[in-house]
Amino acid sequence: MKDETCRAIACAAIAVVSGGGTAAADAAERYPSHPIRAIVPFAPGGATDIMARAISAKLSERLGQQVVVDNRGGGGGTIAAVIAARSAPDGHTLFFGTISTLATNVSTIRKLPYDPLRDFAPVTLTAISPMFIVTHHSVPAASYGELVKLMRAKPGQLNYASSGTGGAAHLMMELFLSQTGLKAAHIPYKGAGPALTDLIAGQVQVSLQQPPSAIPHLATGKLRAHAVTAKRRIATAGEVPTTAEVGLPQFDVTSWQGMVVPKGTPAAVVRRLHEEIRNALSSRELQERLIAEGSEPGGVAPEAFAEHIRREIARWAEVVRVSGYTPE
Repeated sequence: MKDETCRAIACAAIAVVSGGGTAAADAAERYPSHPIRAIVPFAPGGATDIMARAISAKLSERLGQQVVVDNRGGGGGTIAAVIAARSAPDGHTLFFGTISTLATNVSTIRKLPYDPLRDFAPVTLTAISPMFIVTHHSVPAASYGELVKLMRAKPGQLNYASSGTGGAAHLMMELFLSQTGLKAAHIPYKGAGPALTDLIAGQVQVSLQQPPSAIPHLATGKLRAHAVTAKRRIATAGEVPTTAEVGLPQFDVTSWQGMVVPKGTPAAVVRRLHEEIRNALSSRELQERLIAEGSEPGGVAPEAFAEHIRREIARWAEVVRVSGYTPE
């Protein structure tokens, strides 16, 4: 009798597991069942927003549902991250995380209201991008050497814009200043877009900008690039030397972004999203854009992206520790 009871319990357990597996498979098969929200943690106009919109357009085509970009700037990306983390884990909320929201915020925000590894399921890295050291065209420096000379002559008198206090662009610029012994005043903004707008208007003089944001304005002469943190010069801005060429090989920084979804999203849905984003990134349109910008296309497996996030959290935690930056 006891054996029969155990067998009955075992069969019931198998049925539950099988049913759960079938339900998950069915959910993935029906996915997506309605429009998808793609949350971007910064205001429109920045490199993250530009890339998110390009990928979202491709996903709309491939998934057969509209992918709507939802810009939620503020709080160094924490506002958007919290909204995304608390959304239903069904694949209908995507989060275009960045080096700031998924890595540096861990060390620069004292009471971070989310955990990049605990609250999200990584889907894939979408792009790794170099950074331009740029100035407004009115700054009297035609080269990197002249910019350094000017900043040494006027310590702290030039302002630099970032996408927010404690964000990646802020830490990168502080790293640059510490490595060169230069000084500049920090002006934080709620995203790279607003920072770029004021840089173009001449309200601030210096900034680190990703190629998608900077290149159009280099072409018009509104901005001037003095160096790029790439291993080789970028085809669409071939006149701009690399940081190694100007004598700053140790300034080896890159920005990156990638997609995550709320933890608990079915594995089959995560795999589907990974596959579709990888296909989108391999399209001729996005390949040409990324190569022109000097960016490395992503598409790595979710597990590899998770490891990338862990490494970046550790790397920037060390930069923050050495810099003496006090988390807010």
